[in-house]
Amino acid sequence: MNPVLSTMTTAGTRAQPAGLHGLAGRLTRLLPHDALALVNRIAIAAIFFMSGRTKVDGWLTVNDSAYSLFRDEYRLPLVPVDIAANAAAWAEHLFPILLVLGLFTRLSALALLGMTLVIQVFVYPDAWPTHLSWAGLLLYLVGRGAGTLSLDRLLHIR
Repeated sequence: MNPVLSTMTTAGTRAQPAGLHGLAGRLTRLLPHDALALVNRIAIAAIFFMSGRTKVDGWLTVNDSAYSLFRDEYRLPLVPVDIAANAAAWAEHLFPILLVLGLFTRLSALALLGMTLVIQVFVYPDAWPTHLSWAGLLLYLVGRGAGTLSLDRLLHIR
């Protein structure tokens, strides 16, 4: 029997054709966790960091437009405008930097996942496709960690 065409295992259950199984193995070796984690860390960090840069003047002086956003558009319940604007600006700088460095990756990804949830529920509930894509990147990092190309690995931080 041709192994490429065989779709039955020795137990008689259906399995992937041998050619697809080999391709899957090659793709797994080509795209290991370490590479995926690095790309995810940089991708999601860029999204949040660029958002954070719109909220500040200079390095970390929260600007008037950030306060206006939180007062007029974002309007988070139970959180005063000045606290929300400052917390968001700082978080959108700190956690992305930590992600790029691969330092406290799981904690940083979890914090940004929390921000994503708040944005989804209270700010832009119709933007769920965007927020779901962010959550997918962040959940991967929470669940699998930063990989070997990180300070977490160097410092033995899980």
